Amino acid sequence: MSAKSKLLGAIAGLNRGLLAAKSDHQQILEVVRRVEDENPTPQPLQAADKLNGDWRLLYTTSGELLGIDRLPFYDLGQIYQCIRVQDAAIYNVAEVQGIPYLGGLVSVAAHYEAVSEKRVNVRFERAVFGLQRLIQYESIRPFIEQMETGKKFTAVDFEIKNRDQKGWLDVTYLDDDMRIGRGNQGSVFVLTKVPSVGGTETQLNLQSELSQGVVS
Repeated sequence: MSAKSKLLGAIAGLNRGLLAAKSDHQQILEVVRRVEDENPTPQPLQAADKLNGDWRLLYTTSGELLGIDRLPFYDLGQIYQCIRVQDAAIYNVAEVQGIPYLGGLVSVAAHYEAVSEKRVNVRFERAVFGLQRLIQYESIRPFIEQMETGKKFTAVDFEIKNRDQKGWLDVTYLDDDMRIGRGNQGSVFVLTKVPSVGGTETQLNLQSELSQGVVS
C-alpha cells in the first residue's frame, strides 16, 4: 500500500480532523511526512495545471478552521480552497450548517506571491460572511465566479486593510487529485481536487472513496 493510500485510510471518518484525538493527529502527521517524501511534483508552483482549481479539505490540524464547528447551533460543513493561478488568487470558503434556512458561509479572498519553488506569501484582502440564502449561495464554483467579478453580497462584505492579515503557505505535495500544504502557524492541510465537469476517472474514483469516510 502506498503512503498516499495509507493517509487516505488514516483520515477517513475523522471529519476533517474534528473527530481526531491528539494521538490520531500525531500518527497522521507521520504518514503525511511519508507522503511528502514521495511528492511527484518537486516544483509545485510551476505546475499550474495541477495547482489551479477548486480543492476540498479532507483533513487539517488548524484550530482556527476546526473552531468554526464550536459556533452555537451550527456545524461545520465543507471547506474549500479555490486557486486561480492566472490571477494569483486564493479563495477560502467554509460552509456552515445550522437551523433550516439559516445555513451560513464564511469566505476570505487573498492574493499570493511565489517566494520559492513551493512557498507563497499570502495577503488577505476581502472577507464575506452571512446567510447562504441571502448570498444566494448554491455551490462553490458560481460563488467564486461572482467573487471574481467583485460582486457585493447581501452579507458582511468588507475589504481587509490590516497589513498584518498575511501569512505563507508551503505546497509540500501535489498530484492530479491531492494537495498537502503547511501554513505559517504550523497547521497541516490535506485537500482533494474537486473534479470539473467531465473530470478524470481517477478524480471521480477518489471522490467516491472519500465520500464513505468524510462528511459530505
